[in-house]
Amino acid sequence: MDFTFTEDQTAFRDSVSRFLMTEAAPELLRDIWETESGRSPELWAKIAEQGLMGLSVPEADDGMGMADIDWALLLQEVGYYALPDALTDTAYVAVGMLSALPQGHAARAYLPKIASGSCRVAVGHPSNATVADAEHADVLLLPQATAVGLELHLLTPAQCEITALKSIDSSRRLSRVSWIASDATRVLEGAQGQKVWDAAGERGALAAAAQMVGLAQRMLDLSVDYVAQRKQFDKVIGSFQAVQHHLADIVTKIEFAKPVLYRAFYALQHNEPDLAVRISHAKLQCSEASWFASRNSLQVHGAMGYTWEVDLQMFMKRAWVLDAAWGDKAYHSARLTQGLLRSPDAPVGPGATFDRESASCGDCSAQAAIKNIVEEVAA
Repeated sequence: MDFTFTEDQTAFRDSVSRFLMTEAAPELLRDIWETESGRSPELWAKIAEQGLMGLSVPEADDGMGMADIDWALLLQEVGYYALPDALTDTAYVAVGMLSALPQGHAARAYLPKIASGSCRVAVGHPSNATVADAEHADVLLLPQATAVGLELHLLTPAQCEITALKSIDSSRRLSRVSWIASDATRVLEGAQGQKVWDAAGERGALAAAAQMVGLAQRMLDLSVDYVAQRKQFDKVIGSFQAVQHHLADIVTKIEFAKPVLYRAFYALQHNEPDLAVRISHAKLQCSEASWFASRNSLQVHGAMGYTWEVDLQMFMKRAWVLDAAWGDKAYHSARLTQGLLRSPDAPVGPGATFDRESASCGDCSAQAAIKNIVEEVAA
């Protein structure tokens, strides 16, 4: 199995990274989050111009028609720059749901609008207690439980009662949504709708996992910069071995989370039978990497790392909320346990996931990354 990304995929990732480095700098995001809406139409339009909104939209609907694996690198960049929920919920989760509808279905008319950046979609998945960006969405996709499964309903904000809620993460705009199901709002019946909601849950969980890897990398980079400048006893603290160990441990967590993440994207794109196990494994592994990065980064920054003026808190708080989004640790731990113990032939152990050559390369990659980070902070 080849996890190597193509030149086009890495080039697109690098292009998006350069764009976000300028357009989504921490100081600009702070200004946006302090507005009443907490959103920037100008930034949304620029993101659409980069092609992100139409990445998964079928070509027949004016999109690029790219697959799940193409999001593996891009979602890490979305996390690295702490972009709001609306991007992934609209361009990845909602597009996947609408694309699953039969050709000619009226709701598919929103796909070209999403690709152009003129439509924002909020998704009220059952795994999330609240709905992100419901107030600012053009349409909402909401579930209705029935005896045969979850129906899929499409509504406008005017058809709902939306109550704004607060979040520890300043980038989030969460709401409690009350609404009444009707034949006019129903897009899919329960049996068909359940399949769409199940796929949306997998995409949402995997998107959160990828973002947490990006967030962990950003916290590591911020910490490396900080310890290279902060001095104690007339020495930069990055020269202290204990500090180097804190940062090297973060590298290890990130490097060993990435293969699990990429394997889950592969399973999703190819609809493998053990998809749920792969995605829950990725969510747990990436959650652990982001939490570990949060703790160790805060350790090297000191208490000031939690204050509003320091960039670290932006990415740290976002990692905390994504940990519980699209299924918390208890949910994914239960799914992973059930999947692994479902039969005596369950694929347990590294040999069931990677061949020896792939595993060896992963180990070498992690060791090289650790060596680089230690040399950088000690310089």
